[in-house]
Amino acid sequence: MPNPMTIVVGRLVQAAAKLRGGGTALPGLVVEKLEPDFAVKLLSELPLGVVLVSGTNGKTTSVKVVTELLQAAGLKVFTNNTGSNFMRGVISSLLRKVSIRGHLDADIAVLELDEAHAVSFVSAIKPRYTLLLNVMRDQMDRFGEISYTAELLTAVACNTTDLVVLNREDALLAAIPYKEKLAAEVRWFGLTDELRSEFTAFVPGQENAAALLASFSGNTAHIKLDDTTCEVPLTLKGIYNAYNATAALALVHAIVPETPVAVLTAALSRVHSPFGRGESVDVNGTSVELILVKNPSGFDLALRSFDANDCATMITISDDYGDGRDVSWLYEVDFGSLEQNGVAMVSGSRAFDMALRLEYNEVALQAAETDLKIGLDRFLATSPQLPHRIFCSYTTMLSLRKLLASQATLEQVI
Repeated sequence: MPNPMTIVVGRLVQAAAKLRGGGTALPGLVVEKLEPDFAVKLLSELPLGVVLVSGTNGKTTSVKVVTELLQAAGLKVFTNNTGSNFMRGVISSLLRKVSIRGHLDADIAVLELDEAHAVSFVSAIKPRYTLLLNVMRDQMDRFGEISYTAELLTAVACNTTDLVVLNREDALLAAIPYKEKLAAEVRWFGLTDELRSEFTAFVPGQENAAALLASFSGNTAHIKLDDTTCEVPLTLKGIYNAYNATAALALVHAIVPETPVAVLTAALSRVHSPFGRGESVDVNGTSVELILVKNPSGFDLALRSFDANDCATMITISDDYGDGRDVSWLYEVDFGSLEQNGVAMVSGSRAFDMALRLEYNEVALQAAETDLKIGLDRFLATSPQLPHRIFCSYTTMLSLRKLLASQATLEQVI
């Protein structure tokens, strides 16, 4: 068990960080320095071990779906739901849940981990179950070429003991079992030919999928699980989230096969989008929706998933560490769907780069403002009769949530 004094110090740092308005990672960093094996001691005692979720896009949503489905199956689940997907973020989440005597009241842990930090994690704690979602170009100044990201995720798969669930439509992930001799069983999730065209980064997979997204219309998904096709009305928005849900269902059905599929799909229909990933809030009677975008494939899917008509649109882009310094990826995104209604506001530190990109796509832009608060206030005053949608990079999403919190009720994640 961890040293009780480590827990006390960590909680004091956590309280101080909260008073200063943030800090999901700082308490974990302090605890990691004091007791490097803090997380190992707690997570290694869980009866059903650790579920690790990684990949370029969809980790936070998939973790939320897996967590809620396992809870519907009757399990007590620990998860790092703050979106801080480094080891110090996991430790910060543990600090909020562990007793002062060092007991974690959970059956299983479901953890979202950044691709690079996932490799460090599995060297200390081997997960029983791993879900690998996709390998896409994202933050090349951090990860370099996607082949390197694939190597990181291959190492994670090789260190998994019981089950690895892979995206059969992602060529780099589909190759892992053939390149490496995995200790764990392998299962697949996939798409029908009709839906695969929506995901331009994917190619036809050859493996038999344990879970298949068969169709998606409106917000209703038809998911084939083994030999049964289930109709699932989703609260989650967008085809990419329907695919994340399919992946999560494949994993959970394997972990708790005794749980009726109807129980799992009923729980799936009730899962709401996690913070910033399709989250919708009411600001003085106006619906404001936050859509996280961080790479070309994700942005393209988001633009295709949401109708730009009868909606005021804002785009916020910055180049802080959490976003990636290189914003040239914006030129790989097709903004054609915004041509008819245009964009009301672009903001963030790279607002004028975004404005130039829209000009190249011949998308009309009303205003650009680098200051997020000023930009948000002006945007909210635009067309108040219409729903408002903001496509935002990671750090601007966090800043926008803080700004909106003074005017609306948002999910607390810290």
